[in-house]
Amino acid sequence: MVVNTLYPTDYQLHLFHEGSLFQSHKLFGAHILWNSEKVCTRFCVWAPNAKQVRLVGEFNSWSGVGYELHKVNEEGVWVLLLDQNLEGIQYKYELTTLSGEIILKADPYAFYSEIRPNTASVVYSLKDYEWEDSIWMQKKEKKSSLSEPGVIYEVHLGSWKKRNNGDFLSYKEMADQLIPYVVEHGFTHIELLPLVEHPLDRSWGYQGTGYFSITSRYGTPQEFMFFVDQCHQNGIGVILDWVPGHFCKDAHGLYQFDGTHIYSYKDHADRENEVWGTANFNLGLGEVQSFLISNAIFWMDTYHIDGFRVDAVANIIYWPNSFENNENPYGIEFLKKLNDALHEYNSDFLMIGEDSTDFPNVTTPVCYGGLGFDYKWNMGWMNDMLEYMKTPPFSRSSAHHKVTFSLMYTFSENFVLPFSHDEVVHGKKSLLDKMPGDYWEKFAQLRLLLGYMFAHPGKKLLFMGFELGQFSEWKDQEQLDWELMEYDMHRNVNAYVKELLKIYKRSKPLYELDNMHEGFEWIDVNNSEQSIFSFIRKGKKDDELLVIVCNFTGIHYQDYKIGIPTAGEYREIFNSDKEEFGGAGFINKKTLKAMEVPFHGRSFSVDLTIPSFGILILRPVKKRKERKGNGKEKVRSHAISRRERK
Repeated sequence: MVVNTLYPTDYQLHLFHEGSLFQSHKLFGAHILWNSEKVCTRFCVWAPNAKQVRLVGEFNSWSGVGYELHKVNEEGVWVLLLDQNLEGIQYKYELTTLSGEIILKADPYAFYSEIRPNTASVVYSLKDYEWEDSIWMQKKEKKSSLSEPGVIYEVHLGSWKKRNNGDFLSYKEMADQLIPYVVEHGFTHIELLPLVEHPLDRSWGYQGTGYFSITSRYGTPQEFMFFVDQCHQNGIGVILDWVPGHFCKDAHGLYQFDGTHIYSYKDHADRENEVWGTANFNLGLGEVQSFLISNAIFWMDTYHIDGFRVDAVANIIYWPNSFENNENPYGIEFLKKLNDALHEYNSDFLMIGEDSTDFPNVTTPVCYGGLGFDYKWNMGWMNDMLEYMKTPPFSRSSAHHKVTFSLMYTFSENFVLPFSHDEVVHGKKSLLDKMPGDYWEKFAQLRLLLGYMFAHPGKKLLFMGFELGQFSEWKDQEQLDWELMEYDMHRNVNAYVKELLKIYKRSKPLYELDNMHEGFEWIDVNNSEQSIFSFIRKGKKDDELLVIVCNFTGIHYQDYKIGIPTAGEYREIFNSDKEEFGGAGFINKKTLKAMEVPFHGRSFSVDLTIPSFGILILRPVKKRKERKGNGKEKVRSHAISRRERK
């Protein structure tokens, strides 16, 4: 890599301290450069309150004598240029604090790290990988995610599957095994729990130390590039969990980096995150803004990540340890700056906020007064639906509002409906085990819940293992319960998930107008006594619609009348009670003819078989001449065009 200057320019330093150096990872950290046709290694670090900074590592027997960094400005940027190619060496910074204490710190901008429990940084080149995902990159530029299907498979790489001896699979092994599995089931994206370097496995990556360092647990940076590349070549997007709100307090990390709190708030009440035992980033500080926004762009550029699920947005919007939801102006302005910068850099990069509050305009563009996210997790829907499903079926009439309330606000933001890892861990039970009733009823209600989720407006996110019908909650130190696939009901629910995703992706009314009122219409929202809900999902075209009926009780109905929007015939295209899904087989085999009998405020109606704990989907039958691309029309049009050419 040829550069014009080996040392930071005044302009670069100005932007960094201002909070606008969005490529700060190209200046800070360890870089192999050319100096007068000689290879050298440059180290650059920000430590404003250090009295001295030295470089120590295996190359100098961990003695910093003679390896002092030079302080290039009063704001505390230090640089060392060595006429050596130190690629692959382990190193740390040895800092002398204002009190005279000597501390060792990993490089905040390191691209790679020693495998835990060791904590040194590694000089590492991110070059020499040839990407082959250009078709994917071009394709996603042309489409709006809002009007496309979105089904995200959330994965913890350390526990999806393991080797026979219990070791983690590598990034390359995950590419060989996870990607075909995701494609087979029909997911559109994989979301990975954080992969920044982190010291403790049990933190799942949410308490990071090396924000620019892909965790070495599963392999090298190039191996992770291969994983992402293979995802893209197979039509799968990659979303990464990202934590810009707080970081862990391990001694080698960002905490009190130069002996003082330069990355976190100086005030104890603002700094300490008592829930997680972490420290909150000082999001009002320019250097921290440069660090975090550069980090986001780094993952986008270096690893071709398609989006972030931004963790704990509420912890950024509101001051920590505040019970009155006091807004944090630094956090709010940072989120706006972050989203603006990323979307200006790459307009199709997805920013998904995990926000558990009712803070307004989270997905409104910044120029219109919003925070600028593309999507927000619908935590209200998730909590309401799980509470509703845990309610005994004979008591659900009293909890009817838990189902209907989400439609009062679902079009106020662009939502993702999440059943994430947080809902199946720490004693909360698996999705299947949350369902009341006996063995058969649990599976029937799981199918119903998933079916309703896919019929409800919003993109979908589900944590790994749901598709197996796991009875046990997530065990983060063990692999998924793959042995369940030896049992009929678990194979049935897996087949159900595959068919559900297939129907969803083939049916434009289920996703095209997710964020618009025009895409949803209740048929009957008031039947609390029977706990039956019926509604319409619509696509962009007037003739694209589906009728959905959900029965949340264990009572089967043979002739249940519902009002329907149009005359003609309807065909059942999906029913969760099919025998191949583990159901009882109460389905509507024949075409349903609309009767000119007014019902539910509509001019037409049909009589249905509605299974207990079941969901069914009806589609209007289009006459042959109404179908587009039905084969015969194509042949005829081609024949006409040939005659015209003659």
